[in-house]
Amino acid sequence: MNDSAATTDCGQDMHFLSGGGMTGALVRATDWSATPLGTPQSWPQPLKTLVALMLSADQPMFIGWGDDHILLYNDRYAPMLADRHPAALGRPFLDVWPEIRSNIAPLFAKVSAGEPVHMDDIELMLDRPGRPREAHFAFSYTPVRDAAGAVIGLFCACVETTEQILAERARREAEASERNRLWVLSEDMLARADFAGRMAAVNPAWTRVLGWPEAHLLATPYVDFMHPDDVGVTLDAIEAMSKTGHPTRFQNRIATMEGAWTPIGWTVSPEPDGVNFIAIGRDLSDDKARENELLQTQEALRQSQKLESMGQLTGGVAHDFNNLLTPIIGSLDLLMRRGLGNDRERRLIDGALQSAERAKTLVQRLLAFARRQPLQPRAVALDDLVEGMAGLVSSTIGPKIYLRIAIADNLPPAKADANQLEMAILNLSVNARDAMPAGGDLTISASCTSVRGQHPAGLRLGHYIRLSVADTGVGMDEATQARAIEPFFSTKGIGKGTGLGLSMAHGLAAQLGGGLTIRSALGEGTTVDLWLPISPDMVGDDDKVLMLPRAPMARGTALLVDDEDLVRMSTADMLNDLGYDVVEAGSAEEALQLIEGGVVPAILVTDHLMPGMNGEELARSLRTRLPEIPVLIVSGYAEAEGIAPDLPRLTKPFRNAELADRLERIHPLQP
Repeated sequence: MNDSAATTDCGQDMHFLSGGGMTGALVRATDWSATPLGTPQSWPQPLKTLVALMLSADQPMFIGWGDDHILLYNDRYAPMLADRHPAALGRPFLDVWPEIRSNIAPLFAKVSAGEPVHMDDIELMLDRPGRPREAHFAFSYTPVRDAAGAVIGLFCACVETTEQILAERARREAEASERNRLWVLSEDMLARADFAGRMAAVNPAWTRVLGWPEAHLLATPYVDFMHPDDVGVTLDAIEAMSKTGHPTRFQNRIATMEGAWTPIGWTVSPEPDGVNFIAIGRDLSDDKARENELLQTQEALRQSQKLESMGQLTGGVAHDFNNLLTPIIGSLDLLMRRGLGNDRERRLIDGALQSAERAKTLVQRLLAFARRQPLQPRAVALDDLVEGMAGLVSSTIGPKIYLRIAIADNLPPAKADANQLEMAILNLSVNARDAMPAGGDLTISASCTSVRGQHPAGLRLGHYIRLSVADTGVGMDEATQARAIEPFFSTKGIGKGTGLGLSMAHGLAAQLGGGLTIRSALGEGTTVDLWLPISPDMVGDDDKVLMLPRAPMARGTALLVDDEDLVRMSTADMLNDLGYDVVEAGSAEEALQLIEGGVVPAILVTDHLMPGMNGEELARSLRTRLPEIPVLIVSGYAEAEGIAPDLPRLTKPFRNAELADRLERIHPLQP
């Protein structure tokens, strides 16, 4: 039957069968009288209407009519039937699709009961160009009712979803592949575990971080891997998560296969099933190391600030003491040199001078700690220096202690102040003696070593001489070591030590550009290491103190400047004894006024720290008028900026011979 035959011989209208392509032609050519539907002329109007809609539609549709759901369909539905087409036309739907009867029959029953049904995805293999291909469709089953409202069939409109379904599948597969890649390659420890205490899956990072094989990890309760001190906190966090359903974070320590403990930071999240959770663990070893390094740096900064504050205090006090000691030592020295008084009085003067010298030594130690003791660093041969001190050290430590000296061969010279270094070694030896009341061994050693990384004393990278004083005494605990270099800190009891030995040695080493470290433990002795820079210079002969004539000779006018009256008076007497006519000034400004007034000095001797213009500034100003004038700066200590190296200086307090020696260097007597 063709489209022109859509009207029967009886003249009845058959246009509802027009169109529909090949399948439409099959519908028109089928003898429907042999089917439960009967001839098309007898079909009820709802069926005719749906057939007309179906045949003209551009999407797959079918009709299941009557109780057996006799199948009618269009061209777009035919490919779904594959080789079932065209025999399926006019047959009961479930006979056509017996393999899906168990799934479809309940749905058709719902439709027969008047309930629309929608199916999101039905997978079919369709003959498409080249080969059978997977296809996916969404089906909507709609009940068809007669005029009385009774369900007399169903209508199904299909939408092909193959492209969307396959794209979604590809996306899920890609995500699964990515998850698997992340699972395998992740540096973090990933696990799926249950609240009962077992892990169901772990990624390879567990073995990389902890060393345990996967089989052991899955066979062992996870609590067995936790540090005993962390078990309670960890299980409490997991239990709270199981109750709240919210992710949580915590840290603990997990055992490694080698028997160590690795800090791990955990993020855990429950799964919807309420039975399992996902755990992500990150190795915090590097973070903890950085935290410890930061804490050490902060502690070092606090110690540095503490020592700097104490250094400023002690340095200021020591400077004032030097100003007080200068006239005392100068006056006592003058009395001794002139031989005044009887024997008893001279003994008293000598005793007072010795006490003043001891006070001077104490002040030098304070200044050394404060790093304000003017040093005279030069190339020092430590083998000669230590060997030269062996007798003094032996007599100081006593017969119960065996002294051993171990200086490396071919040791380069150290950059140091020999006098201050000798004092430091002697003080450290005394400390060692006091730590060995029952006797023991004292070893003074020196070797060349390199600093290649972070150093406890904050040394820069490079080469150093390490001078060590080691004893076999009682040792120190950590608390004592932490305070050992503080000035006046002592464990020897009242009256048995100044508490300045280690602090002075520390200040000396730091001032030279080195450092001091302490290695000690209770019952295991103590080793103090002085780290000294290597000198770029060769060891030379020390300057010899000149023997000056006792009889004063006329040497010209000395301009003496000091804001301390007693210091100025004492120094003026010494200069007079050395043959100088002295003109005194209480400030740099007063000294310049004297120059403007016509005074022409042969030499300038000036204090450094004074109100207004300091000694160095005075020297610079004066040399603009008298370029060749010798200058001697007298100072209690060098300020942070220091006195210019081209200006000779003398440290307070001083005796007549020291002043004479320094003046002879810069203003020698003319023959």
